[in-house]
Amino acid sequence: MGPKKKGKKSGKLSKMTEEERLAYEEQKNLAEEELKKKKEDMLTQFLKDKLAKEERATKFNINKLNHQWRNIMRENKSKELKKDLEILSQTFERIVDRKDATIKSLAKDLQEADEQYSMALRAHLQNVDGLIDQQKLRIQSLQQEYEEELEVIHEEFDTERAIMIDQHNVEMNDIADILFAMEQNFQDKENEAKSEFQSMTDEIRNKHMEEKHGLHHTLQDKLEFYWKEFSNALKMYQENNQDRKLAFEELKSKDDDSAQEIDAQMRKLTRISEQIAQLKSKMASNAKECEERNRQLKEEREKMLAHFQHLKSQMNKLRDGERDKLTKLTLESNSAIKELKRNIEKLQCIMKLGEICRKFETEEEKVLPFYASSLTQEEQNDVNAAVLEAPNEALVTVMHEYSTLENFWKRFNKVSLDKLALEKEKQGMMVENQQLRTLLKQYLDGISVNDEILSQVNPLFIVNNKTNVKLNVPVTDPRIRRPVAQTVIEASHAVKNILPS
Repeated sequence: MGPKKKGKKSGKLSKMTEEERLAYEEQKNLAEEELKKKKEDMLTQFLKDKLAKEERATKFNINKLNHQWRNIMRENKSKELKKDLEILSQTFERIVDRKDATIKSLAKDLQEADEQYSMALRAHLQNVDGLIDQQKLRIQSLQQEYEEELEVIHEEFDTERAIMIDQHNVEMNDIADILFAMEQNFQDKENEAKSEFQSMTDEIRNKHMEEKHGLHHTLQDKLEFYWKEFSNALKMYQENNQDRKLAFEELKSKDDDSAQEIDAQMRKLTRISEQIAQLKSKMASNAKECEERNRQLKEEREKMLAHFQHLKSQMNKLRDGERDKLTKLTLESNSAIKELKRNIEKLQCIMKLGEICRKFETEEEKVLPFYASSLTQEEQNDVNAAVLEAPNEALVTVMHEYSTLENFWKRFNKVSLDKLALEKEKQGMMVENQQLRTLLKQYLDGISVNDEILSQVNPLFIVNNKTNVKLNVPVTDPRIRRPVAQTVIEASHAVKNILPS
């Protein structure tokens, strides 16, 4: 059948022209290509169906595996969580017991401090009350002494005043008697002078009368002549000086009255000046006595004032000292209260930080929170003996009071050492990261193509594990070695094609 067909085709092709042959071959090629494309599409569709089926089987198997793994991991996780809960409960109970003991000791210390403060305040108040009572008694005694001395001075003054008044009255009576006697004497002398004056006037009058009778006749004519002239002149004078005469008479009467009054006042001034002189002499003597007495009183008063000022200064010093002590005690109590509040806040902050840090603790730290001592047995014995010795310094006593914080300081030192180790490791990693960045940059420069890179030494050219670039990390370091490709076989494929059905 084959040779016949081939002969037919060759005979048919021989009968065709060149153009028909080309068209026939082109048609034949197109038919072959279409058939080939159909086969490829069918193969592609078959592979897609197979791939979809494989994916469904893979998803189903993955889900089964995930389900089984979840069950296994859930069981393991539940066991781990139970263990963690037991460890955490034991740790929490241990920490709570330790915190309760610390809080009780702090509460006891606070109570003792409150009792000491109340005792000190009571003692201070008692001392202040005692000092106030003593000062009140002292002031009362001084006030009583002052009142007694004031009464004595009043009594002395009253007695001296009464004595002086009596002496004054006696002296006034003496002066009145003297004045009365002088007036009597003056009256007698005046009467004698008047009688003498009267006798002398009588003699003169008689003599005058005789002379008058002798001259009367001779002067009668002259008198009449002169009288007429005098009358005329008098009339003229009276007419001219009537007003002046009246004023003169009035002034004369006033002058007489003033002269009499001046005479009386002069006599009175004389008596008063004498009295003043006597009183001045008495006042001078009294002034000397009073000055001496006042001087003594002033000296006593200055002494009393100096003593009072001294006592007042002592009292002010004591009061200032007690006020300073009270202020210092108040400030110290306030500072103690603030320090206790600050310690409480610090304790609360430490507890919160402890709760936060407990979440980041490893299981080893939860089981063994305190590291073992690195001391030998002999060194440990020496330390225990030194702890048991009696303290001889204040700092050692304070250190013994905080011996209960030994475990805390162990954990704190362990955390500090871990922190330093992590910081050191971080620095090393940063240095290594910088070196790796440098290598990565060199690698990227080596795979890039430009004039600047080609003009320099290529860092990727390696011969016998040696590169053209000087590196800090060797090429054989597994961290920069290219990973080996690993063939992974799907589980579904192994089930279907490899494992026996």
